[in-house]
Amino acid sequence: MTGVICVYKEKGITSFGVCSRIRAITGEKKCGHTGTLDPMATGVLPVMLGGATKFLDFFPETDKEYRASFVLGITTDTLDITGNVTAEYDVDVSVSDVLTALDRFHGKIKQLPPMYSAVSLNGQRLYDLARRGIEVVRSERTAEIKNLSFVGEKNGEFTIDVLCSKGTYIRTLIDDLGRDLGCGAVMTALERKAASGFLLEDCISVDELQRRKNEGIGFADILLPVDKILSEYDKITVSPAQSVRFKNGGALDLCRLKSETAENALYRVYEPSGQFLGLGQAVSGELKVKRVFIDK
Repeated sequence: MTGVICVYKEKGITSFGVCSRIRAITGEKKCGHTGTLDPMATGVLPVMLGGATKFLDFFPETDKEYRASFVLGITTDTLDITGNVTAEYDVDVSVSDVLTALDRFHGKIKQLPPMYSAVSLNGQRLYDLARRGIEVVRSERTAEIKNLSFVGEKNGEFTIDVLCSKGTYIRTLIDDLGRDLGCGAVMTALERKAASGFLLEDCISVDELQRRKNEGIGFADILLPVDKILSEYDKITVSPAQSVRFKNGGALDLCRLKSETAENALYRVYEPSGQFLGLGQAVSGELKVKRVFIDK
């Protein structure tokens, strides 16, 4: 099996765990995902199978959309409700105060990656260090909050929608919001509504995949071609002879291609029949092979 399945990740399983289950269901050993979701988070998780995994590093960096909930008056070591409580505060904050504070987080902001995150430092994941009680110095990163809207409040739990750049930590955003309000805040729920061009309505659950297998339905109708997720790159069609050279790893002379190209840009390369060949990069007058697509 080669292609992309957009999975709805349920609460309580890791993104790696989702891939493990899909390997068992589909029988495909090569399986990877984009955009790790924490165990408590739910929502859109694009999963690559077979030859599609070779293109993980080339998937365009798209904005992500989340719905998050939080409560005030508490902080934890994980910045979400699953962690150990580190402080509790009296809360004298109105909905109006929250709305005013949210306005201060629009645009480009600086974030400190949480210790309980998949960021690597000197070859070690921060969450591995955190579980051993080790806290290390981290560098701030720039994130962009493109839209931040208030959804509502019920029984002291606030809900917001966030449209943000790749690499934004919603837990950190909420923790920083709590600091801004002076009473602490901790995330209680998180759902990713959009990622890598996929929406919630594009998703299928792992349980539904299992049902399909049990009933012999198969996955052909939900397995998307890898070039769909690479559609932000322009398309180049090459001749049959050029197709053979490209598949063998040989660079193509840009002067012989009937397409305009930009230096260092990536392109989806196709045979005249429409068969996807892989990704090429325009460099110094040549279309150099970045990845060859192998349908297995």
